[in-house]
Amino acid sequence: MNRRTLRLPYTLFWMIILSMGMPLLPGNYNGYCFITSHVAYAITEDEENNIAIYSKYGPGVVNIISTAITWDFFLNPIPKEGSGSGSVINKDGYILTNYHVIRGAETLEVTMNDGSKWPAKLVGSDPNTDLAVIKIDPPQDLLSVIPMGDSDGLRVGQKVLAIGNPFGLDRSLTTGIISSLGRKLRTEEGLIIDNVIQTDAAVNPGNSGGPLLASNGEMIGINTAIFSPTGGNIGIGFAIPVNTAKSVVKELIAKGYVAHAWIGVTIQNMVPEFAEILGLKAERGAMIIDVVAGGPAYKAGLIGGSRRVQIGNYILIVGGDLITGVDGLAVNTTDDLMKYLDRLTPGRKIKLTIMRGDQEKTVTLTLAAQP
Repeated sequence: MNRRTLRLPYTLFWMIILSMGMPLLPGNYNGYCFITSHVAYAITEDEENNIAIYSKYGPGVVNIISTAITWDFFLNPIPKEGSGSGSVINKDGYILTNYHVIRGAETLEVTMNDGSKWPAKLVGSDPNTDLAVIKIDPPQDLLSVIPMGDSDGLRVGQKVLAIGNPFGLDRSLTTGIISSLGRKLRTEEGLIIDNVIQTDAAVNPGNSGGPLLASNGEMIGINTAIFSPTGGNIGIGFAIPVNTAKSVVKELIAKGYVAHAWIGVTIQNMVPEFAEILGLKAERGAMIIDVVAGGPAYKAGLIGGSRRVQIGNYILIVGGDLITGVDGLAVNTTDDLMKYLDRLTPGRKIKLTIMRGDQEKTVTLTLAAQP
């Protein structure tokens, strides 16, 4: 509610009063009278939507404080605190957040909407998707659940809302749109997360692990990272799609980890420019640099690199098998292979098409669980 003040000459003021019968008691200030009234600004439909979502689902966003132990120069233990956000996903007290929020934590503490603090335990984590689940045990009436939506049907331009705890400012709301879809995000472990959502909703340090919501209040993503040369928000944030989280959460709650398929190789991209210089028949693929002893690729007889060569500013390890296909699908990049393997489970047999020197071969191997 704002005040709007109308400044009138004293004589004119009384003419208005007498003609309209207004029951006002004017004040005389240097020959002028002031009529003060309250003016209420209307709330737009979009603002009403923001308010409704924040009121209903804001209490389901929690602040997570993690304490890890580091060591100083003299090897003395020093506690180090970090903070992030999380979403209550059911009435059993399970909370979804990012792996990097809780990584290395010795203790975890969750602050709820009412300010109460609860010790939390790690249920499970998955570095491959940068997701983790923790658990608290407060009375159920303190738990406000944020429902999981569907991230498959999202469209660029769609309105989104982010709730989190940036810089420790609890349950802050920002709004924006989906700026792009299908982005790739490299985790701190060097792994690639596919189909990441890009948004211009302000996401800052401390927002990690908090929900990205659609205009119906359903969670469509987990805020994870920003692109910024300064460390602050510049309108480029990234969220892991909720459909990725759904399958991961089930496994984390059931067994504490996600069993990712693994073939036991280190690979690098091969591109036409390098292939031509090296005299390879295949222009693209995933070149094997190293084979893990005892792993699936090792047992199948695949060969790793044997020498280093420099091409321009690049150093390549060559001499290994070049993977050009898997189960009849083309492998043009390392991402093609890893994305396909990520859909499979340990124990499955696959067929790799490889180039070994001038010869094309097909190799069958059985996937193992990633160590």
